[in-house]
Amino acid sequence: MNTYAETLPRGGAESLGETDWRRLLTEARERTLGLVEPVSEADMDRVHDPLMSPLVWDLGHIAAFEDLWLAQRAGGLDPAREGLWEVYDAAETPRSERGDLSYLRTAEVKEYMAEVRARALAVLAECDLSEREGSLSSGGFVWDMLLQHEHQHNETMLQTLQLAAPCAYVPSRRELPDPPASRVGGMVHVPEGPFLMGAAPGPFAYDNERPQHEVHLPRFAIDRTPVTNGAFAEFVADGGYARRELWSDDGWAWRRAEAVELPRYWTADGRMRSFDRTCALDPTLPVMCVSWYEADAYARYRDKRLPTEAEWEKAAAWDPFSHSVRRYPWGDDPPTPEQANLDQTAFGPAPAGALPAGASAYGALGMVGDVWEWTASPLSGYPGFSAYPYREYSEVFFGPAYRVLRGGSWATRPRVIRNSFRNWDLPQRRQIFAGFRCAA
Repeated sequence: MNTYAETLPRGGAESLGETDWRRLLTEARERTLGLVEPVSEADMDRVHDPLMSPLVWDLGHIAAFEDLWLAQRAGGLDPAREGLWEVYDAAETPRSERGDLSYLRTAEVKEYMAEVRARALAVLAECDLSEREGSLSSGGFVWDMLLQHEHQHNETMLQTLQLAAPCAYVPSRRELPDPPASRVGGMVHVPEGPFLMGAAPGPFAYDNERPQHEVHLPRFAIDRTPVTNGAFAEFVADGGYARRELWSDDGWAWRRAEAVELPRYWTADGRMRSFDRTCALDPTLPVMCVSWYEADAYARYRDKRLPTEAEWEKAAAWDPFSHSVRRYPWGDDPPTPEQANLDQTAFGPAPAGALPAGASAYGALGMVGDVWEWTASPLSGYPGFSAYPYREYSEVFFGPAYRVLRGGSWATRPRVIRNSFRNWDLPQRRQIFAGFRCAA
């Protein structure tokens, strides 16, 4: 393998100025507060599931993280409020313990968010955003990092709201396209050969997306679309959850211990819950909120397997005609609603194959948006990896325990996602808006 770029992120290639960052930060905050505006104060403070933080803790964490990186580390200021970082340090406080912390409640946390934002914008007004070696603000790097951090917590908060009781959250949904007129299925074939994996120099990317490097893959096939509810229902009806031969040892032990017999939010009478609604299962939608173990068992049921993350990325990002990397499956232009179902306001996935304008060069559909997609790969650093600007973002999770997810979901904000973005979780987790596609 050859390294094509240094591992340290270079900041944004957009040459954004102070006005641009103010606008982006303001829009992000409006979205954050708008998402939880309908939630009662009691539900903001409640632990809806031991796996998740109270929603009001997430708000405080967003502000404390902003104060740490923008006001303190980029601006050289003292903390806005002494002692709060210990309450909101995600690396030191597991989610299961956050409900017991002395965190700020709703009214006070909103005041804290506004206080921190004013400090950050004062730093921005004096900030040198030019490319400077060793500067966190070089090319806007730390400002983009903070923006994407807030966007990512929006999705985490939506996971919490989906776990909450149906009466806790009643969203207003954007309309989605109809299913495609004809069935879209089968697999696309990717020839043997090299491709460049990882984020190219220039636009913001996290440390685990770099350095870009050459990977040679044998030929493979990958599903044209994510696996649908209809296809997964066949696995359920055929006794897939009871067939030991389809499950890994760890997967079978988990399934039995948790008595899992259906994807999360499916009901025994053939329906599925989405926030406040429980409707008949739509066979055209990608299956969602399944664990890696369930995805792996389904793939075996179809005599297939889960793709490696290198296979997933090549199918999404590589243009075999120009021998170049695309930032998104369709090219380098930012996502539009015609290309990908992102940005949260639909509150669910679109029918599989409903957005043909988002096809990759190989013809794979829906690789960005709708549902995160499990891959076979554990999370690890690329050759030449170096943690920047902090190890706790991803390096502490490297190893066999975590599996990589790719592609984003309906709940992912567009600025966060790109073909090289890597998400991860434990193989038993089902709170993520995750589905999968198979490979062979």
